[in-house]
Amino acid sequence: MEWRGRRGSRNVEDRRGMSAGGVGGIGVVGTLVVLAVGYFFGIDISPIVGAIDNGQTETGESRPLTPEEQEIGQFVSVVLADTEEVWSRVLPEQAGMQYTDPTLVMFSGAVQSACGGASAAMGPFYCPNDRKVYLDTDFFRIMQQQMGAGGDFAYAYVIAHEIGHHVQNQIGILGKVNGLRAQSSQTDANHLSVLTELQADCFAGIWARQASEQFGTIDDQDISEAINAARSVGDDVLMEKAGRAPMPDSFTHGSAEDRQSWFRRGFKSGQMAQCNTFGEAGL
Repeated sequence: MEWRGRRGSRNVEDRRGMSAGGVGGIGVVGTLVVLAVGYFFGIDISPIVGAIDNGQTETGESRPLTPEEQEIGQFVSVVLADTEEVWSRVLPEQAGMQYTDPTLVMFSGAVQSACGGASAAMGPFYCPNDRKVYLDTDFFRIMQQQMGAGGDFAYAYVIAHEIGHHVQNQIGILGKVNGLRAQSSQTDANHLSVLTELQADCFAGIWARQASEQFGTIDDQDISEAINAARSVGDDVLMEKAGRAPMPDSFTHGSAEDRQSWFRRGFKSGQMAQCNTFGEAGL
């Protein structure tokens, strides 16, 4: 993926050199509570990477970013700019509405959002209350070293997936899902979460196709990286890596096979109408 020297987005908020803003040691239990009240939808990666919550608290201190962090920040900014250009064209054409750019917040360790506090153990997430994507950029290192899913386009897929949740929020999907989940059993609520995640994967595929056509900076190897990343964040794969037997009723994001399939579907079609996971599930 050729990204260096290209336009970055202005809608990036970099908190990586800041203190955690009073989040404190939210821990895995706190993460699960946050998930229960409706974040859309972080990946609980703590079972495979150990205790990565560093218990940051409000100190008022800051630190300079390393050269590597600065480069990652530039990369994130370019990918976000690409999503803005793609969706500002696709959403009016296919959904009849103007796209509203979200903000992407980069943080380290822990963060405070309009959805509450969260730790890096949650993985990247989208908060519909403030229309912001939250990303601890150290997740990219975890993807490479712990999940076997390295590569620039694999990381770009993660961002595009979270932007897919923003698209869902803008077209009204997330509000409906949240209402349905509140009235559902845990098993049914998990299933609704899976459908939401798979649609976001499909939207990420749409972005990949449009970005390839619009910018010409993506090749077949990049797409393979994204598909591999979709596989590695499948619920069954994460459970197996954590030494647990996969239990489909407890899936919240979808199996590796389904995540790859819906990404490919979005990439091949380029059409939002082909990403109706809810309709295909009879909802």
